[in-house]
Amino acid sequence: MNDKINGKLNLDKLDLQIISAMMANAEISYAELGKKLFVSGGTIHVRIKKLQESNIVRGTKLNVDLKLLGYDVIAFIGIYLEKSSLYDSVAKELRRITEIVRLNYTTGNYSMFAEIVCKDINQLRFVLHDELQKIKGIERTETFISLEESFDRNVQVFQET
Repeated sequence: MNDKINGKLNLDKLDLQIISAMMANAEISYAELGKKLFVSGGTIHVRIKKLQESNIVRGTKLNVDLKLLGYDVIAFIGIYLEKSSLYDSVAKELRRITEIVRLNYTTGNYSMFAEIVCKDINQLRFVLHDELQKIKGIERTETFISLEESFDRNVQVFQET
């Protein structure tokens, strides 16, 4: 199943079906998924274990409505670095800021692009002024506040034909 070919994992149709089904509903039991895919629950268990060992599957996440928990501000921060060679050290420092939920190394205008989730504007202001500005290597930032998230979806890794 997961033999490496040219440095890439060789996934078969069943692997992709399992990944797709679990991305849609991570709560589905292995037995139920096995019935849906016409294999045993044990086969699903073995396949998931191999996908985890190869780091394709890295745990599961609970999908939470953050607004209902009081997190009212989502923002995106374009980060300009003094030098691109500072990426690793800056990323390490940014990881310590718990409000930053995603960080990407990018091409284009910004060296890095971060997504940040805060309870309110005061918390965002604190992160921007008191935490980000202290990190050596950040030249400047540009912040974009999200007014609404229209959708958030997973990549379709398997499509029925």
